[in-house]
Amino acid sequence: MPLSAEQQAEIERARAERRETRRAVAEGIEASLYEAVAVLDHGFVRVIDYMGDDAAIVQAARVSYGAGTRQARDDRGLIRYLMRHRHSTPFEMCEIKLHVKLPIFVARQWIRHRTANVNEYSARYSVMDREFYIPAPEQLAAQSAANRQGRGETLEGEEAAEVLRLLRGDAAQTYDNYQRMLNQTFEGETIDEGRRGLARELARMNLTANVYTQWYWKTDLHNLFHFLSLRADPHAQYEIRVYAEAIGALTKAWVPAAWEAFEDYRLGGAHLSRAGLEAVKRMIAGETLDAAGAGMSPGEWRELMAALGK
Repeated sequence: MPLSAEQQAEIERARAERRETRRAVAEGIEASLYEAVAVLDHGFVRVIDYMGDDAAIVQAARVSYGAGTRQARDDRGLIRYLMRHRHSTPFEMCEIKLHVKLPIFVARQWIRHRTANVNEYSARYSVMDREFYIPAPEQLAAQSAANRQGRGETLEGEEAAEVLRLLRGDAAQTYDNYQRMLNQTFEGETIDEGRRGLARELARMNLTANVYTQWYWKTDLHNLFHFLSLRADPHAQYEIRVYAEAIGALTKAWVPAAWEAFEDYRLGGAHLSRAGLEAVKRMIAGETLDAAGAGMSPGEWRELMAALGK
């Protein structure tokens, strides 16, 4: 289970508290505050805090301090205009802080997005928990023959069973050795009174990359949308994509108008190069084109055709 009984009790206590506030409150995300959304086999995402809402985006764009200064264009239309024309600063006025539990190999991919504030569980200070990500059988796939960083067809039968045995066995063995080197259990009990044990900062090097870690991750809405545009994409690795999808659902509840614009112009839209736009114009005019005729590489041409549904 992603949460222990103690963690769940802590969440219930936090959700039971009520405070008066004069700050903007986004009712959609208030309902999810502190609650853990399960991801993968032991992971989760939960909202710890947030600042701003759709109105804050509009307020920043107009530099106003009240509804009386609104222009004829409604808030939704302005947000869509800002998204469409890549005016990012107003979206930076909204921020969100998440508590995420995730496998280390996912965290190392995630941390490449450097436009956030991160504080991770310290394996120098604390003992890592005995929790490992083991993929569901349908997520075991061979290396793609066409994509060097992607998956191909799903493994089946004895090969899949052997992979699962190796993953479970190696993770368990390295964790057992980790505890033996530490001479300490996760609960803090000494294993052998006759040994001193290795320092945590050294023992941690023996752990597998599927061990779970945790962090607090705070970012603004503009950079969150950038993260989601890459990691919620169907081509993203499954294990990080499911986190992006969970965060996307929370973001939709938080800033529904901004999310609608993001879906329409980023997730569901397509960016065309100058050559790609010219090719589309020529095809609309009735020309039959291929990659060479459009002056595009085969890869770029395939991407253009995919965007056009051809």
